Amino acid sequence: MNRGAACKHIKDKGHSLSKTFDSVFKGGTVVNQDGVGRGDIGVRDGRIVALGDLATADAGEVIDATGLHILPGVIDSQVHFREPGGEHKEDLESGSRSAIMGGVTAVFEMPNTNPLTTSADALADKVKRATNRMYCDFAFYVGGTRENIADLPELERLPGAAGIKVFIGSSTGNLLVDDEASLSRILSVIRRRAAFHSEDEARLNARESARREGDPSSHSEWRDGKAAMISTERLVRLAHEHGARVHVLHISTAEEMAFLAHHKDVASVEVTPQHLTLTTPEIYERLGTYAQMNPPLRDAAHQAGLWEGLRLGTIDVLGSDHAPHTREEKDQTYPASPSGMPGVQTLVPVMLDHVNAGRLSLERFVDLTSHGPNRLFSIAGKGRIAAGYDADLTIVDMAAKKKIDESWIASKCGWTPFEGRAVTGWPVGTVIRGKRAMWDGEIVGAATGQPVRFGEALARG
Repeated sequence: MNRGAACKHIKDKGHSLSKTFDSVFKGGTVVNQDGVGRGDIGVRDGRIVALGDLATADAGEVIDATGLHILPGVIDSQVHFREPGGEHKEDLESGSRSAIMGGVTAVFEMPNTNPLTTSADALADKVKRATNRMYCDFAFYVGGTRENIADLPELERLPGAAGIKVFIGSSTGNLLVDDEASLSRILSVIRRRAAFHSEDEARLNARESARREGDPSSHSEWRDGKAAMISTERLVRLAHEHGARVHVLHISTAEEMAFLAHHKDVASVEVTPQHLTLTTPEIYERLGTYAQMNPPLRDAAHQAGLWEGLRLGTIDVLGSDHAPHTREEKDQTYPASPSGMPGVQTLVPVMLDHVNAGRLSLERFVDLTSHGPNRLFSIAGKGRIAAGYDADLTIVDMAAKKKIDESWIASKCGWTPFEGRAVTGWPVGTVIRGKRAMWDGEIVGAATGQPVRFGEALARG
């Protein structure tokens, strides 16, 4: 990385810039569009205004990041924070505390709440609940249904909207669009990239007998790879017909990954750390219903296909699919037990451990968690360490060796499928718009969460 040129530029042009910064992050190894190298970051009014050698700069606060890596703020583009309607297992405040404890600076939250987020009023209510109460920044998906299709072009461009989310296969909540005619109508009217839970409902209904009471491992047999593939093939076909952009969430099968590699003109791809890390049948033997999620965890052959998709560049983003339930709920006998597991707080350490193991580069991790969301969703001012961008930073110790422990989990559910997992690489600091929200395992700032802005909706912002 040629940091010398950047430093020279700042020194030569210093007379044209104020030398006073609100804060300077000094001595860290910065990962951005220039590559990876030592450098300082100057922040003013919540935004990055200088990069390079700021050793002589005046600043209200100087944060020593020596020995640490400074990444663009991690954006988790799939979480379920359960508010309104499910606050006994999570709410916007507790979910965002879990996010910043794990180094996540912004989240996109899902619409399967109660009431459902399917109207302008419901979206505005969520934005109001979240503003200056969530610890990280946020956006909310609006659920696409048969009833609100005509409203979707307006809803997807409202302030605070991440876009439209459609459940093609049933999961937690009552959002379901399982007929091709309605799905086609949705794709014909949307203009932004929409997100989809892709499993074929007809196949799931036909295969319910595959579920064995008391045997959560049958969850992966019931919701098999074919159910996912049928749905994803149909979604891509309709996207081509309508010239629509689709974002296929939590891909779980090798076949889908290979198929989607040939349809990147319309389809972007998300995977979760869970699907990249946990495999059946071992995980059901160890965790039982706590390993139950939709789409299900799968065997090592499918997981290898996901990693190949990551290597080839087919995967665009990582999302945690943070979907907490209480222990009491998860302890019910399968199939009465609900699907979903927490993940927003463990996304960074689990994936940094994969980086340290050589399974992906640190630059690729940044692309999946910052640059990728910025590109796909036209996020305004987030996702890069660059002048003019929000000073959202995820600061990590790549050498730290820790064990993930449930006592660390800030989610209301209080558990994690990664309990006891030894990892190398740990989030040390979470910085949001230039202010430290978490530092060295402690929440150090007030909740100041604000809506994420999007280039395709700025005229409405």
